[in-house]
Amino acid sequence: MGEIFAGRYELVDPVGRGGVGAVWRAWDHRRRRYVAAKVLQQSDAHTLLRFVREQALRIDHPHVLAPASWAADDAKVLFTMDLVHGGSLAHLIGDYGPLPPRYVCTLLDQLLAGLTAVHDEGVVHRDIKPANILLEATGTGRPHLRLSDFGIAMRKGEPRLTETNYVVGTPGYFAPEQMLGAEPDFPADLFAVGLVALYLITGTKPDADALVRHFTEHGVPHAPEGVPEPLWQVLATLLHPDPESRFRTATGARKAVLAAVELLPEAGLDDEAVEVFDHIGPLPEGFGPDGPLAAPRDGGAAGSGAPGATGAPLSPSDTGSLYLIHISEPTRRS
Repeated sequence: MGEIFAGRYELVDPVGRGGVGAVWRAWDHRRRRYVAAKVLQQSDAHTLLRFVREQALRIDHPHVLAPASWAADDAKVLFTMDLVHGGSLAHLIGDYGPLPPRYVCTLLDQLLAGLTAVHDEGVVHRDIKPANILLEATGTGRPHLRLSDFGIAMRKGEPRLTETNYVVGTPGYFAPEQMLGAEPDFPADLFAVGLVALYLITGTKPDADALVRHFTEHGVPHAPEGVPEPLWQVLATLLHPDPESRFRTATGARKAVLAAVELLPEAGLDDEAVEVFDHIGPLPEGFGPDGPLAAPRDGGAAGSGAPGATGAPLSPSDTGSLYLIHISEPTRRS
């Protein structure tokens, strides 16, 4: 049997790493269900502060994967979220390459719906990228996306946990204003959504710097190969270097996506060929669908971030690393 954490969560097997800790499949003895548990050693006070911020988020939306419960033991803390089996968008592109435009629009619609709920809570995600966008294992059915990993998210107006001349996030998905040290704001998330969408439809990670240069020097670029013009008009607005020229809200961007879908060709066989399968794998020996096959050992008590809260997130092995990027010039504040 696995290690039992705080008398409640039995760690079954590792399923990946997040930005601040290992992620395990775990059995919740109280709720009698499998969850994903992000575990952090209580050794890095700075990282622990981010961890505390992340577990404090409570966003209930079908396309958001936010923390639901937490527990602390002697040298470790963990929080849990639903266990999501279908891997990430990075896995999907690795399996299939470029995705059909209508399929991309479905994913983009769900991502923007989830992001609307996040922004409605005053939260800026700050690390939207393919590896942080997970999928339920729906097979060849309609995909179901969930935005995850709020490790560096912050509410607008909250004090930063980094020095003012540093920016934290994942290189390649920064909005231009982030690199200039602007305060975290919703348009930066929308820029990252545009990059993710371009990645999904081309199968190649976009060169954000080249896009920004083209906008600045030559205006809006022509649609990349394979990107239908109606969809490109939406993506080009998301990717504008000037945050004031992007969509004002995720809801506005979502409406534009739905309008663009009406102008795309009807779905073909390619749309039906995409399958989101289970990426976690079978349970190890000693565990079955209804939990461990032997009685658990006794332990301490677990805390809960909210009464009746359940569950934790799958963070896939390709989540990559967060980087702290130094800004050579003084921070500009918006």
